[in-house]
Amino acid sequence: MNAALKELLDLLDLEQIEVNIFRGRSPEERQQRVFGGQVAGQALVAAGRTVPDDRHVHSLHAYFIRPGDPSVPIVYSVERVRDGRSFTTRRVTAVQHGKTIFTLSASFQIVEDGPSHQASMPEVPEPESLPTFQERMERLFGKLDNEFLRKRPIDLRHVTPLTWEAARDPELMGPESLVWLRVAGELPDDPLLHVCLMTYASDMTLLDTVLLNHGLAWGDRRTMGASLDHAMWFHRPFRADRWLLYAQDTPNASGARGLARGQVFTQDGELVVSVVQEGLVRVTDS
Repeated sequence: MNAALKELLDLLDLEQIEVNIFRGRSPEERQQRVFGGQVAGQALVAAGRTVPDDRHVHSLHAYFIRPGDPSVPIVYSVERVRDGRSFTTRRVTAVQHGKTIFTLSASFQIVEDGPSHQASMPEVPEPESLPTFQERMERLFGKLDNEFLRKRPIDLRHVTPLTWEAARDPELMGPESLVWLRVAGELPDDPLLHVCLMTYASDMTLLDTVLLNHGLAWGDRRTMGASLDHAMWFHRPFRADRWLLYAQDTPNASGARGLARGQVFTQDGELVVSVVQEGLVRVTDS
């Protein structure tokens, strides 16, 4: 397990300060705002810690309300909305500086049988045959600084072009993005942990799909964006430390907002997660 993954697992191990109140922190490196996947993953940890072990999260719906301040802790307050015979509902509010920065509603269910079907997994190269994210970036920009060279908690292998590649070559633009991902190390057999790590990872590339369709890229002075809301449905058990294909597309962009969808498949072709996100995408003339 590399240091970056250990740090991420530490971030998800919230401190409980009251029955329904938890405290989380951000990485030590200073950023302008807290990464959206981090606050979503931590909020789901807080919700899950108030739910019996025989109930597993099957959906979440979240809103990013204010940018998070990475220099101070985040307090997560859990409301126990409902405890039914089959379903449990929790609402989580994340607070900094006395103001709500994020809200999440999550639903948990006991294991039940029923009809089963799924969409088909796209045909793609195996992840080990593809270059790492860092290798792709080095091809684009040459020698990278320590920020890109350092080990990362999530291993990403892009099947389709990076946004920076499409920004240089318009022929690479398109409405679909295919990315293999997995946590960079072995994890314990804790279903909630695997789900929370996928929640974290789901915010890493989804909004990029909107940029890819327009030949835009983060870091360009003309482009700015942020996650606005995020929804996930967990269909089947999976492990975040095994390769997962994140098949993403963007059906619409308008009003300075872009909509992106994702389907997550195991390497065996099982559809395990569906994701939808709307994000702010602003483009200036200068």
